[in-house]
Amino acid sequence: MPPLRILISNDDGVFADGIKALALAAAARGHLVTVVCPDQERSATGHGLTLQQPIRAERADELFGQGVTAWACSGTPADCMKLALFELLDAPPDLVLSGINHGPNLGTDVFCSGTVAAAMEGTLEQLPAMAVSSACFQWRQFEGAGALALDVAESALRDGWPDNLLLNLNIPPCHPDAMGPLRWTRLSIRRYEEQFSPRKDPRGRTYYWLAGEAVEDLESGGDGPRDWPTDVAQIQTNAPSLTPIQPELFWRGGLSALPSVNLSGQAVR
Repeated sequence: MPPLRILISNDDGVFADGIKALALAAAARGHLVTVVCPDQERSATGHGLTLQQPIRAERADELFGQGVTAWACSGTPADCMKLALFELLDAPPDLVLSGINHGPNLGTDVFCSGTVAAAMEGTLEQLPAMAVSSACFQWRQFEGAGALALDVAESALRDGWPDNLLLNLNIPPCHPDAMGPLRWTRLSIRRYEEQFSPRKDPRGRTYYWLAGEAVEDLESGGDGPRDWPTDVAQIQTNAPSLTPIQPELFWRGGLSALPSVNLSGQAVR
């Protein structure tokens, strides 16, 4: 494959091991790599944008080494991608990558993921884009995940990457030779219990930590072929999960299931 112009972002920040591993893996294959990512951790910011204060960006090439142009941005992951695409880059990238995230982005957690939001910005601009996550917060050996992410992206590009397709790749926390085979998956449904933990500060005032434990429904899932495993179920077999996502959120249930809405005695049609 000829060298690609690859734009990489994340939500763990410019000092994260995951983004460095991904950028260096891409550069080692001869690709032209630009990193534009938050200057500090911005996890779980979703698709938030900075509108009430300026966004600043500083060069950070020295954090990545030769072959990588890098910027540290004061905004969210979505800010970083917008700034890169519309201001910092001289030409559109051939590929957008986001990650490698320090922790999973599975199921409906993709709605609050800054990693997925950065990749989605690429998808919205009709660019091939993929979010990459390591499915364990403690795992820090990202070299195998970086190689797999690039293998997947390069293969998808060779075969023709459809418009409006975002690929969400989750990789189990193990060495490549211990992984099962990569499979297409559908999004699981993830719910949480006990989401807030109340605490007391030294002055006796109550504050809250967002906490909780995921309740995983391995058999359910939204759209997708029913013979595909959910992404959570796939990761639990110690195998990587690849989920196709698109920006379209329109209701896919039957129209007859929509509630009847009447305003001033007139039904909405």
